[in-house]
Amino acid sequence: MIEVPYLGGHTLQLLQGGRDYFAALEAAIDASQTEVRLETYIYAFDLQGERIGAALERAALRGVRVALLMDGVGTPTVPEAWQQRWAQAGVHWLRFAPLGRLGLLAPRYWRRLHRKLVVVDGSLAFCGGINILDDYNDPQHGPQQVARFDFAVQVQGPLVAQVHATMAQLWSRLLATRQLEQMQWAAARAAWRSGVWLPLDNPLPGAVGQGGALAALVLRDNLRHRGRIERAYRKALGMAQQEVLIANAYFLPGAKLQRALVHAARRGVRVRLLLQGRYEYFMQYHAARPVFGRLLAAGVEIHEYTAGFLHAKVAVVDQLWATVGSSNLDPLSLLLAREANVVVQDTGFARELQRRLEGAMAQHARALVAADFDRRPRGQRMLDWLAYGLMRLTLLLAGRRY
Repeated sequence: MIEVPYLGGHTLQLLQGGRDYFAALEAAIDASQTEVRLETYIYAFDLQGERIGAALERAALRGVRVALLMDGVGTPTVPEAWQQRWAQAGVHWLRFAPLGRLGLLAPRYWRRLHRKLVVVDGSLAFCGGINILDDYNDPQHGPQQVARFDFAVQVQGPLVAQVHATMAQLWSRLLATRQLEQMQWAAARAAWRSGVWLPLDNPLPGAVGQGGALAALVLRDNLRHRGRIERAYRKALGMAQQEVLIANAYFLPGAKLQRALVHAARRGVRVRLLLQGRYEYFMQYHAARPVFGRLLAAGVEIHEYTAGFLHAKVAVVDQLWATVGSSNLDPLSLLLAREANVVVQDTGFARELQRRLEGAMAQHARALVAADFDRRPRGQRMLDWLAYGLMRLTLLLAGRRY
């Protein structure tokens, strides 16, 4: 098993919510000179989607190569007006694995593109959990009064080359596949050969910087990197000495990750979880409840965010190790989806992230009490175990162990 090494020489900026992220992203795109690559699960053509879409259009019109990749489930359609605008400007866009006739009934379509990555001019990257979606717009529940709670990180340094490489590889493969389906043999061969075939597990030539923050790009896919993000979490939990703080939107850890959390708590590490407190999806809400009981019994503290929808996928350990990315701690992210996290070893960055998480916990979260949780109504407990059983059955039918 090859672990992704940390690289030095990084400048990092923590971005909280769309207010920070979209301002930084638009500025970076407007300053671009050669290339912009963007991947997202959801591209909503709302206020922020149109803002970023116009920035991509402006970049393409001045000769910047723009490559936009959206997931075919998270972004089922692109409005005709935007297709025309992007075509006229020269924006290149693709959708990852659009659904076939059977939709999500076909298990092969469960493997989604969930990562959120951007590279500008090969020198600046973004990674996190924020979709191209207004903070006050929820796809399932409509307009919201409170902004979504989420994070991204802006990166400058040697890690950017790895982000660029993984994005360029995926783009070239998808483009080649699409052209093969259209029987464009020469174009498909050229697209396949144009990919940046670099060893993502190792530092790129001349990429190891000096000074600055230590950081690593941690990917999850269905080939070479199936369990890498979960292993990064488990390793950090195993090395924790004082405290662990995890904020995660969809939290349903597998057996190994549950054991890592329990073992950390039992050896005296303070383990706190900041999780989704509002009802969003039946399965995600109810199937996690049986796991909550086990963790509370072991001394893990669980806080539910209630001000709005929590979408963050971040963690801090001992105010030194931190991660910001797209991966939830649930079966969809850890077993099926393409995900990307940046893992950081830097005290200043970790403390800033922890400060913001603790502020949200103090102002907008409620703590679960083990005794009260065990006394929740029988009907709710039945729904919880039903959802948990359905989740386990679905994984069994898909041939996945969790």
